[in-house]
Amino acid sequence: MKRALLSLLTIVPIVTAVGVQPAVAADPAADGLWEQIDESTGKAEGWFRITQKDGVYEGVLVKGFGKPGDEPATWRCTKCEGAEKNAPVIGLTLIKGMKRNGLTYEDGTIMDPRDGSVYRALMKLSPDGKKLEVRGYLGIALFGRTQVWNRLPDNALDPAPTNRRDAPKQAPRAGAAPAPASP
Repeated sequence: MKRALLSLLTIVPIVTAVGVQPAVAADPAADGLWEQIDESTGKAEGWFRITQKDGVYEGVLVKGFGKPGDEPATWRCTKCEGAEKNAPVIGLTLIKGMKRNGLTYEDGTIMDPRDGSVYRALMKLSPDGKKLEVRGYLGIALFGRTQVWNRLPDNALDPAPTNRRDAPKQAPRAGAAPAPASP
């Protein structure tokens, strides 16, 4: 009995020290839907969907917010080059080639569809995963511009749910019997 107890007292601390480690939460990732804000007006300019494939992150403009009279669905990348020339801006991959290093994403590019310019890019995700600093620059990162984007819920692009009870009722046809009241 004494030998069994001694063996148990020897094994339990070893198993506890090796096998039971506190769970460490993984860093958040940039995958998801992001809102770009115009710094001068404070209004949304666009929504981007960032995805990851084979360790490379890309960002597609999925929704644009034009000024009155300016319809985003008609925007074209007229000054872009190659296959992107005259392509609709909505649906265009503007962020390309980003590689993750913890909360930082680097070695990628970002394109400005207004003039077709392509800049080197860096992105840095906040530790809580709710803010994304996006920096485009020429040459070295010191010479560039940073925007802070806000994470949106993944379902923000879903159509608004309709509530059948709130749907407008059709007027009865002339001479038709009224519909029975619903329970």
